Amino acid sequence: MGYWEVKKLIKGFKEANVYLPGQGIVKTSITWKDGKINEIKPEISDDLVKLPDNLFVVPGFIDKHIHGANNSDSMYPHFEDILNIAKTIASEGVTSFLATTMTQSEENITNALIALREYIEKDPKEGAQVLGIHLEGPFINPKYKGAQLESCIVKCDLETFKRYEEASGNHIMQVTLAYEQDGKELVEYLASKGIVASLGHTNATSAQVKEAAEKGATSVTHVYNAMSPLHHREAGVVGGAFVTDSLYCELIADLVHVCADAIDILFRCKGKDKVVLVTDGIEAKHLDDGVYSLGGQEVFVNNGVARLQSGALAGSTLKLNEGIRNILSILPRLSFTDAIDLATINPARNLGVDHYKGMIKEGYDADLVVIDKDINVYMTINRGNIVYKKDTFDL
Repeated sequence: MGYWEVKKLIKGFKEANVYLPGQGIVKTSITWKDGKINEIKPEISDDLVKLPDNLFVVPGFIDKHIHGANNSDSMYPHFEDILNIAKTIASEGVTSFLATTMTQSEENITNALIALREYIEKDPKEGAQVLGIHLEGPFINPKYKGAQLESCIVKCDLETFKRYEEASGNHIMQVTLAYEQDGKELVEYLASKGIVASLGHTNATSAQVKEAAEKGATSVTHVYNAMSPLHHREAGVVGGAFVTDSLYCELIADLVHVCADAIDILFRCKGKDKVVLVTDGIEAKHLDDGVYSLGGQEVFVNNGVARLQSGALAGSTLKLNEGIRNILSILPRLSFTDAIDLATINPARNLGVDHYKGMIKEGYDADLVVIDKDINVYMTINRGNIVYKKDTFDL
């Protein structure tokens, strides 16, 4: 059966190892109907698929920070590019994601937002679902621009954001910003709209981080990266994030952006419920080493690590299931289901969609992934539709 298209329709699994909230891995049957989980109980008489005993059914993964994959980017204003990303990352177990923009001209950002709006509202049932949009920049600090285009960086401006909001059809779900760049008004507005204000590419002090959280910020973008570091005389964004319990921290767990010991420190400070795994994936993801593009700048990928000509890291080629696997390898105190939570219920709660995504529960979206103990993906189901099946896996 082909990599991209899976024609066979199924309506449930019989006596599978299913990760249920509050119960862990349970041997039970599960069915879905009209895109929603219908029944979860040990015995269901319908004709269901029996999975091998070494496989597990877990909630679909949510990547709230991904720019692109397979030669496509969210800034390319074409339906086909967005669909290509959605189909590609389904092989990682991703069932929903935030298409993430870059700091470019207002015209380019607007065109990308319009294309994303059209895609979201058409809602093709192929690949992962574009749950919404993550606006990364242009409201950031040049000192920590990372791979963002400095000439297009601007201070936080509510009226500019409202133009982006209109262009997107109100589909922006997260904004990465530098609070110290006149961000108070924008953060308060985002909070009032239920949009995640995420602190990133920022030189804020720890006091400013706390103030931002008080005004409604709820997230920190790719923690440790592109932000003022922890220092014993000024704790910076990293320290502020660690001591502000309400903040979720995005983590790129490729072991390049953040080393194993720093990841350990993060979990000791934040606990397992406030860490959200993301990929920050770029168009080079799922492709060989070579020269690619990100935000209008050349990106050089060597041994899977993406950098600008300057040497600055430029997103990643990480697959989300690999990130979960990496966490399990370096933090043995975390359980299998603890690690799954980092890419399921944690991002769902941060984004405010945990009432219908992020767990396997009757009435929730039938977003499911079939994996083994090593987080290899065998099948991905988006709202009841099989959107990926491993070629060697027979139903």
